[in-house]
Formats: sequence, C-alpha cells, structure tokens
Amino acid sequence: MLQQNPILAQGRYHVRQASCAGDIDAARALRQRGFALAEPDADIFDDTCHHMLVQDGQTDAIVCCFRLSVLLQRADCQHSYCAQYYDFGHLFDDSGPLLEMGRFCVEPGVRDADILRAAWAALTVLVDDIGARMLIGCTSFAGTDPAPYLDALAELSARHLAPESWKLETTAPRTICFAENADRKHDEARALAQMPPLLRSYLAMGGRVSDHAVIDEQMNTLHVFTGLEINAIPAGRKRLLRALAR
Repeated sequence: MLQQNPILAQGRYHVRQASCAGDIDAARALRQRGFALAEPDADIFDDTCHHMLVQDGQTDAIVCCFRLSVLLQRADCQHSYCAQYYDFGHLFDDSGPLLEMGRFCVEPGVRDADILRAAWAALTVLVDDIGARMLIGCTSFAGTDPAPYLDALAELSARHLAPESWKLETTAPRTICFAENADRKHDEARALAQMPPLLRSYLAMGGRVSDHAVIDEQMNTLHVFTGLEINAIPAGRKRLLRALAR
C-alpha cells in the first residue's frame, strides 16, 4: 500500500495523495490544461490509481499531478494503462513489484525545477515504501507529428533503447519505428532540448525506452514506453534523491 498524506514537503512545495473528489477534479482539470484537451481528462484508470498532487504551499495551487498504480504480478499488467499500447509482461519477476506512473503534468507556464525535484523525491519515498524494483510509464511528447522531435527520437534510438531481455512489443495500431531513422545524424544538445523534462529525468537515472513511439490521437501525443530499474540508478543519484526525500 502507498502511504497516506502527507508524503513529503520540499521547500515551498509539498506532495500529497488525493483524498477527496475535489482533489481528483483538480487533477483532471490540470491534466486538461497540461495536455491541451477540450475537456477535463478522465478515463477508467482514474478509479484504480493513486493520484498524487504537488501543491504550492504559498498559494495552495496544485501545480503538478501524476497517478500511480502498483503492479504486483504479471496478471496486473493486463489492467494497466501501458498495456493498451505495450506488452511488457516479461518485466515481472520475484524481486519486487512494478510502479506505473502516468498522466504526469505541470501547470502550463509554471517553470520551477523544484516542482520536478519534489515529485521525484516523493516517488523515491513511495518506491522505497513498496519495495518497487522498477518504475514504468508512457512518456509523452506534445502533438502527434514526429517532425519537431527527429533529433530526440534519433538520440533515444542511438543511446537509450531498452535491452532485448525486456522483450517489449507494441500492441498499438499506429506507431513510429525508430529503426526507420537509425542512420540519421542528429545533434545531441538539440535532441535533449526536444525531450520533455520528465523523460530527461528518466534518462539521467538510467531509464530505457521502447524502440518505437505510439501515436495517441486521443491525448494528442507521441509517447514511448519508459522503464527505470531501481537497482540500475547510479549510487550518487540515489543519494541525492534520498537526501531530497528527508
């Protein structure tokens, strides 16, 4: 079980689990703004996930949200969000559950690196609490046109693909295979600039991605399966995250 409120206070921000219908509504409204949707974002997974809120202690505004699902065994993945687009059942073993994170977004126009730090510090607390062996999710690029992200996709293909042992397969009807641009020369700095901050954070800790991006018309995004093995996080990065989580 994930621990209840409060989870973490980090500077002016604190992270807590949604505790009422109003909190869920606030998260859905933020997701609408964050993903530029026509109406509040809601789906069937909201009812089974734990909703996390990053709140500004000075204004009480919800500035970031994400949701979590604890996958204890392979059968659980059939009911997960990622399973709509990826077959990742081979990632399960006896060394601990998977923690699926989704719908991560920050209030548009709010730029404060401490928000992302607070979210990752809270995730560190929760990963340790449940003994998760891996953090997984769909990491999104805005829009469904790959043209603005060709350097980023080439960089993912060149340096950050998941190992063959993960045996990731697509279950999505529309995808962009990275192998189609495998020989494309790209600029690494430009590639990093094209990536969403969440994905850059995953990669900095050793995260790996699928060999394709899914075209998600409903959310108006391109997304890649992203997995981060907790034991693979560099020791220095783990110390930093746990220091933030104190």
